[in-house]
Amino acid sequence: MDLLRSLPIGLYLEQPVTWLHRLDPRVKMVWLMSILISPILANAYWRFGLVALLVLLTLVARVPWRVWRQQMGWLVLLSTLVMGLTFIMPDGLQVAQTPRLPTPADMATLDDPPETLPELPQPTSYRYVVFDWGPITVTRRSLELGIRIGTLLFTLIYGTNLYLLTTAPEEITLALESVLSPLRWLRLPVTEIALTVTLSLRFIPLVLEEVQNLVRSVQTRAINWKKLGLRGSAQVWLAVVERLLQNLLLRAEQISAAMEVRGFTSPNEHQVRWHELVLRSWDWFLLGAIVVFWWARWVWGGEA
Repeated sequence: MDLLRSLPIGLYLEQPVTWLHRLDPRVKMVWLMSILISPILANAYWRFGLVALLVLLTLVARVPWRVWRQQMGWLVLLSTLVMGLTFIMPDGLQVAQTPRLPTPADMATLDDPPETLPELPQPTSYRYVVFDWGPITVTRRSLELGIRIGTLLFTLIYGTNLYLLTTAPEEITLALESVLSPLRWLRLPVTEIALTVTLSLRFIPLVLEEVQNLVRSVQTRAINWKKLGLRGSAQVWLAVVERLLQNLLLRAEQISAAMEVRGFTSPNEHQVRWHELVLRSWDWFLLGAIVVFWWARWVWGGEA
């Protein structure tokens, strides 16, 4: 088991370098926020359009099949499963109503026979219950909720993952610092926040490496879990978790010591620029396309 290679979520694709890699990270961050915010109060057509847009970006960028198959396969299955469960779940609108006419049991005590009303045809083709077969009932409300939850889950996870896939961690933090720079007027520690994000993104592979090493150490000892029982197995895994925390704290202490030795006493005095943020012609074109995107959201994406 190699967690650093088999984990499909949140990895940066170094090779091949696609046109999404070459875009300015600030432009990609603006597009990401637009894609994540636009589904709010949007209709089903717009939500499915965002899903198709993300898939189209993946295909146009020529992301290798081995990469996006792992990242999209389980996510599509999860979104479809959540959508299907929401379809058949009660929608919360099935309220028991008191009949306007007395029931046959109530009429049994009366001398007059119960009045029978003729069956009149529906004036329109509208049906609140879309599908009804045995215990499975799909209503318009549950259908709408299922589409909302399934598409929103896919958009949030895969949109963010595509951004992480084509943007280096250093570019993300540098773009975040540039976007949040106006907050310095409010005396917010923008540089400290960017440095913290950089260290967090760099620390994730170390966590995966420690987990991988501990799991391999348990596997090489060929422990007979049946003989240990539930209590013994719990004690072993508690010892593994304790060792994991110790190793992570040791790694964090080593990183802090290395930063102090190199003179990183203050992020404002020791800023390291890994990338130069320059807006090129293609970046300006995509920034202009944001206006068209939100115009389309306003015209066609609003709820009826």
